[in-house]
Amino acid sequence: MSQTHNCPICHKAVESPVAGTPSRFPFCSERCRQIDLLRWSKGQYAIVEPVRPEQLLEQTELDES
Repeated sequence: MSQTHNCPICHKAVESPVAGTPSRFPFCSERCRQIDLLRWSKGQYAIVEPVRPEQLLEQTELDES
C-alpha cells in the first residue's frame, strides 16, 4: 500500500516510491526536482535553527559508530 504526499514545489499529489522502481520522490516531476536544486544553489533555503555543541557531539558519535 503506497502513501500519497504532496510535491514540495507545486503541491501535486505524489505516491511514495515502490521498492525497485525509479522515482523522483518527493517531487512529482523532473522539473520540480530541478527547481528545488536551483533554489538550494542560490541559497534560498537555509537551516535556521542554531546548532548547539551538544548536537555536534551527538552527530559525531553517531557518524563514528
